[in-house]
Amino acid sequence: MPDPSVPPSSGVPPLPIISLVAMPGAGKTTAGRQLAHMLGVPFADVDVEIERRIGCSIRSFFEQHGEVAFRQIEADTIAELVKRPAHVLATGGGAVLRPENRAALKANTVVLYLRATPEELYRRLRHDTQRPLLQVADPLRKLRELYRDRDPLYQEVAHYTVETGRPSVSHMVNMILMQLELAGVVDNQLVKSATLRH
Repeated sequence: MPDPSVPPSSGVPPLPIISLVAMPGAGKTTAGRQLAHMLGVPFADVDVEIERRIGCSIRSFFEQHGEVAFRQIEADTIAELVKRPAHVLATGGGAVLRPENRAALKANTVVLYLRATPEELYRRLRHDTQRPLLQVADPLRKLRELYRDRDPLYQEVAHYTVETGRPSVSHMVNMILMQLELAGVVDNQLVKSATLRH
């Protein structure tokens, strides 16, 4: 006879924090917001949280204080966010540069790498004026350099990789959901109902 003091289990595993890592412009924020909506959990964006804390844009902070100061605030922010209850977390493109960030994300979240080529990213970002690292004479060359340096780190920290190519946001989110379902991270019924709702 079941113990009446123990609530019956639904058989559905509790949702973890799902974090997205990727190059700038790969769609972490857009896809992350939609994924969180479909899973019925909060969405957090590391860069938005940082700007709330510093009281100015990241670009302004970069110009005034430099990248090292920014990366420290980023590390402190990630360390706090991974302790929150289940949510979808979009990280900044350079979050994986620090070993402590990679360790915090890998240990406390399910990490998805949204992988896109530098050429595809350039197509999306060529008119962007807000990303400090891309305000250079040759943004495509810069993206190729960043990709060369960061792709191994994204792969190191990621539990799963989703090749993004050129899908719509909804298609990318469905690919993410299918990957999470296959891995047993989210429940099949949750994925079905999320897809139907969408």
